[in-house]
Amino acid sequence: MKKKLLAMLSCAALLAASVTGCSSSKPAESAAAPAGSESATETAAAAAASGDVKIALITMDSIDQHWVTLNEGAQKAAAELGVTVTFMSPNTKDDAQQIECVNNAVAGGYQAIIVAANGPDAISSALKEAASSGVKIVYVDSPANVDAEATFSTDNEAAGKTAGEEMIKALEAAGVTSGKIGIVNVNAATDSTVKRENGFRSAFEGKGYELMETQYGEGDAAKSQTIAENYITQGVVGIFGCNEGSTTGTGNAIKASGNSDIVGVGFDKSDAILNLIEDGYLLCTMAQNPDVMGEEGVKAAVAALNGESLGGKVTDTGVSAIKAGGSSAAASEKADITVSQEWKIALITMDSIDQHWVTLNDGAQKTAAELGVTVTFMSPNTKDDAQQIECVNNAVAGGYQAIIVAANGPDAISSALKEAASSGVKIVYVDSPANVDAEATFSTDNEAAGKTAGEEMIKALEAAGVTSGKIGIVNVNAATDSTVKRENGFRSAFEGKGYELMETQYGEGDAAKSQTIAENYITQGVVGIFGCNEGSTTGTGNAIKASGNSGIIGVGFDKSDAIMNLINDGYLLCTMAQNPDVMGEEGVKAAVQALEGASLGGKVQDTGVSVLTK
Repeated sequence: MKKKLLAMLSCAALLAASVTGCSSSKPAESAAAPAGSESATETAAAAAASGDVKIALITMDSIDQHWVTLNEGAQKAAAELGVTVTFMSPNTKDDAQQIECVNNAVAGGYQAIIVAANGPDAISSALKEAASSGVKIVYVDSPANVDAEATFSTDNEAAGKTAGEEMIKALEAAGVTSGKIGIVNVNAATDSTVKRENGFRSAFEGKGYELMETQYGEGDAAKSQTIAENYITQGVVGIFGCNEGSTTGTGNAIKASGNSDIVGVGFDKSDAILNLIEDGYLLCTMAQNPDVMGEEGVKAAVAALNGESLGGKVTDTGVSAIKAGGSSAAASEKADITVSQEWKIALITMDSIDQHWVTLNDGAQKTAAELGVTVTFMSPNTKDDAQQIECVNNAVAGGYQAIIVAANGPDAISSALKEAASSGVKIVYVDSPANVDAEATFSTDNEAAGKTAGEEMIKALEAAGVTSGKIGIVNVNAATDSTVKRENGFRSAFEGKGYELMETQYGEGDAAKSQTIAENYITQGVVGIFGCNEGSTTGTGNAIKASGNSGIIGVGFDKSDAIMNLINDGYLLCTMAQNPDVMGEEGVKAAVQALEGASLGGKVQDTGVSVLTK
C-alpha cells in the first residue's frame, strides 16, 4: 500500500509539471516523504544511504538541442552514479513556467535541483525557497542571484569576444573595414547571453564598425529570423546570434536574402546550425560543451547531497569555434592562422623525461606539423635552473623567433627570458609561468585543482572512518609556481578539519627522491600523502606499495602509465590529470599568431583538469 501511495504522489508531481508546461523526459523512480514530514536534507541523507537520490534538471526549455545535449550528459552521469535525474523543463522560455518547475521539484521531493536560470533574478525567489527547505542548488550554463553549491558554465564574455574577433577577421579579409553589425539576443535578462553580447561588443572597440541596437527574439528561431531580415534591409555587413535559436534564425535570414557576403556568427551547436555553416550562410558558431555541464552538474549535486562542501565553485566548461568542414576549435583556429614563413620555435619545459612534458611536446609537434613551422624540444634532462637558463640562451643564440616555456620558478630564469624578449623573441608560457610578461599563458588552474585533490583525500579518509591524523606533502621545490599553487589549494581543503598537515618535503620531481620522502612520512604514521607532480606522485605510490599499508591514501597530480598502474593496483586513490597536449597545441598556435603580428594581450587560459580514479 505504501508503494502505491508513493507512486501516486510521484504521478501527481509529474502531472502538475505537464499542466504548467514543464516537460519530463525521465520519470521519477520514487517519491520522497510528503512535504513537511522531514527536511530535504534529512531526506537526502536517507536517500543517499539507500541509493534513492532524486535530482531535478530544469533548463530554459526542453527543445533546443543545447539543452537536450546537456540532459544527455546529466543522464549519463546519473546512470554511472545510480541516481535519478528528471528532465522537467518548460517547452518554451517562460519565467512563470520555470518557476513552476522549481516549485514542482520541491513538492515532488527532489533533494537537488540543477538549473539553467532564465535570468539572474526571474526565478530567484523560487530558488531561495527551495534552498531554505534544504534542496541543493547547482547551476549549469546560466546562474541566478542565489547562492549555489557550484556552477558549471562557459566563460561567456570571453567566448563572445572570440565570436567578435572571428567576425572582424572575416570582414577584414574581405576588405570590409566598416559597416553596420546587428545583434540578435534572447532577452535583456539572461545572464549567459548578455555576457556573450558584452564580450562580442568589446571586440569591436576601436574598430570602424557601427554596432546597432540589440534586438531580442526570445531564443525562437522564427522570431530571430525576422529580426535578422530587418537588419539585412538596413544594410548590415554582419550579424551575431547569441544562442541556438538566434543563430539558426540569423543563418536562415542570410540564406533567404541570397547575400552570402553578410558574415553570420553564432553560439551553440545543432544540426541546423552546422548545415548553415557548411552551406556558407554562417561563418562559424561558438560551440559549448553542454554534455560536460550536465555531467559535472550531476556529480556536484550528488557530492553536495553526500555532505561535501563545494564552496560555490565556478567551473568554465570551455568553448570551441566550429567552422565549415566540421572542424573543432583546434582545427578551425589553426586553419585561420596565416603563416608567412617557416618560423623556428623553441619548446623548453622543466625536463624532457616526465611523461607530462613528453605529452606536451607531442601536442606541440602535432600543431607545428599542421602549421608548417619548426618546434624544437630543447629541454634539460633534469629539473635544474642553470640548465634551463642555458636552454633559453641557446634558443636565442640559435635564431629561434619564439620560446614556449614551462618555467622552473617565477624568478629563476626571469633574467634570461627578459634578455630574450628584449631581443625580439616572443615568449609563451605553458604549465608554469615566470615573472616576465608574455604573449599568452596556457596552464591549469592549479590552486583549484589542488583543492580538489585535498577534497578527494578527505572524502576517502572520512569514508574509512579516519577523521584525524598526519598528512604528508611531496612537492617539487619551493619555487615552481604551478606546484606551489597545487600545494596551497590542497592545504586549503583541510582548513577546519582535524588533520595535521606536515611540513612539505621536496623531491625535485624525481620519482626515486620522492619515494624516499614518502617512505619517511610513512614511518611517521601518516594517513595520507599528496604528490604535487608526476615524479612526486609516482614516488608516493611506490612508497605506499613498498610499505604494504594500503590504508594510506595517496593522491597525486599528472597522468602517466606508472601512475595509472598504481591507481589500478590500489596504491593511489586518484590523480589530477591535466591536458598537457592542449597546452602544447595552444602554445604553438599562440607563438605563431604573435610572430605573425597578432596581439594576444597576455591572456591566461585554463586548459582544465580531470580526477582519474580506479
